[in-house]
Amino acid sequence: MAFKFIPRLGIQKKLALLEQFTLADFFINPPPKGTTTLTHKQYQAVTSPDWSRIDAIIGSIEKIDGKIIPFDHCDYPQKLKEIYNPPLILFVKGDSAILNRPQIAVVGSRNVSIHGRETAYKFARELSEQGIVVTSGLALGVDAHAHKGSVDNKCATIAIIATGIDLCYPSRHKQLAKDIITNGGAIVSEFLPNTPPKSGHFPKRNRIISGMSAGVLVIEAAMQSGSLITARCALEQNREVFAVPGNINNPQVKGCHWLIKQGAKLVDELADIVDELRFDAKNSLNLEIKQSRNKEKEKESKKSCDQDLFNDSLLASVGYEITPVDTVVSRSKLPTDVVLTRLTMLELRGLVSAVPGGYLKN
Repeated sequence: MAFKFIPRLGIQKKLALLEQFTLADFFINPPPKGTTTLTHKQYQAVTSPDWSRIDAIIGSIEKIDGKIIPFDHCDYPQKLKEIYNPPLILFVKGDSAILNRPQIAVVGSRNVSIHGRETAYKFARELSEQGIVVTSGLALGVDAHAHKGSVDNKCATIAIIATGIDLCYPSRHKQLAKDIITNGGAIVSEFLPNTPPKSGHFPKRNRIISGMSAGVLVIEAAMQSGSLITARCALEQNREVFAVPGNINNPQVKGCHWLIKQGAKLVDELADIVDELRFDAKNSLNLEIKQSRNKEKEKESKKSCDQDLFNDSLLASVGYEITPVDTVVSRSKLPTDVVLTRLTMLELRGLVSAVPGGYLKN
């Protein structure tokens, strides 16, 4: 903690000092000032730390049953040590042991569509079923639904936040944060207790999300989205980047399409991710993937049991984005009453879903 508070000194120099000297060298028998490259203020900060401030921070963490995980702790994520600027200390609530389990980051837009929410939830459930931990940022939209996909599956998920771990931002996710802990997950931050959310904290948070993960899956990201910052961090950290495509007229997926053009792997099923990374989160991973594919085939089989409905021209008028009834009428050239009747039939067959504002193709 004393090293964390050395002013204006980068993490690499701090780590180099810790390799050159032991902590006891500084706190019990400090090396002569001239033997280090520290300025006067930096030398004073590490040889005469503000112990009262440090004790107060430790007390704050203990009050919320949190942990302080320093860089050399066995629970510190090994993959995070690989990046250029890892945090010297992590503050953790929940099970810190899962920080070294295989992880995939799932990120995307806060203003996500219904289809994007369902996609994030679906991928998170499927990843967690394979023993892969879903890591995200506890934000609105894609992040929240990725966490929920794991939590509803009674599996661990990791939330990296941009505030102190004693705070919850946004506040509406307090219950979700509790559920993450209850299901064996963890909430992680590099920021001191009681640190409020600030715009500059989120890019720092994003580098940890990607740094702890083997790859980053982007679902619905606009061109100015913070998710693209996470993707860029992933590329700089030599991590895999995956992107889910969407409707070309939806501005919320422009960022995903741009990533695909830049070389990100297009993803529309779990196997696209697992085949690329080829890590074995469970001994039965390959078997479970086959079982997952068989389930998908069963679903497709059920959907195609009535080929007349499946090939219905009206079905082609409903998109994977929210399609208003008026748009379906216009595309199909059918009377409104006929459209409503046939949409109901398609819904009963599970081929479309009624949602606020219209219908979605399943």
